[in-house]
Amino acid sequence: MLERYARYKALELDSPAPRVLRISFNKPDTLNSLDANGHRELTYIWRDIDEDPNVSVVILTGKGKAFSAGGDFSLIESMIEDHKSRARTWKEARDLVYNVINCSKPIVSAINGAAVGAGLVAGLLADISIAGKSARIVDGHTRLGVAAGDSAVMNWPLLCGMAKAKYHLLLCEPMSGEEAERIGMVSLCVADEELQERALAVALKLRDAAPAATRWTKYALNNWYRMAGPAFDASTALEMLGFASPEAVEGVRSHREKRKPDFDLDSPL
Repeated sequence: MLERYARYKALELDSPAPRVLRISFNKPDTLNSLDANGHRELTYIWRDIDEDPNVSVVILTGKGKAFSAGGDFSLIESMIEDHKSRARTWKEARDLVYNVINCSKPIVSAINGAAVGAGLVAGLLADISIAGKSARIVDGHTRLGVAAGDSAVMNWPLLCGMAKAKYHLLLCEPMSGEEAERIGMVSLCVADEELQERALAVALKLRDAAPAATRWTKYALNNWYRMAGPAFDASTALEMLGFASPEAVEGVRSHREKRKPDFDLDSPL
């Protein structure tokens, strides 16, 4: 089964059980951040999975202490400085969301530690999302100086309601695994030491379920996300517009200098 995925280098792939494919973010020294190649692989692997007759279910998780810290600074700075990089990342950001939604195979995420950016997108769009108690889920777009793009406009209001979505997205307020379960952001929250075992147990139940019935139910439910497609497309466009702005420059600089950002408060918008 794994030979099909030999070209994927930024993601670690294994099969913990027959017909179960596990994808692990595997840069624990940088909290599983994604460079340009990792972002591209995470975007397009779902098409291969969808067409793989030997895979019935997928587990997505992270190695070490984090799920994924999102895009690394090299990727973010290239988006600020280069139009082609910005346009390419915009296409990948859109494709990632729709590829996860349209992948017919059920996806289980095991969210451990910090979960941010593109990794969090896939983690929350998974059909069954399981967080460890120490998970730290946060969308930090506005702190970075760009609009909340990714998939937040599409799925956060559905998962936790508009009031909670605005609170967390506008203020970049993090939530623990327990809080995420309480407000409906994830399916389950379990003790950290039980996370991987529970994710595999859920994956095995999905593997052994009626495949057509399971996949068709997923397809039908995901029409809720597809209906929000225009709002999502607008949010990603506004996010990329932000990467061409002085706010993103200051946001990244303040992150690197570990200080509070000093944004120009006299915005004409």
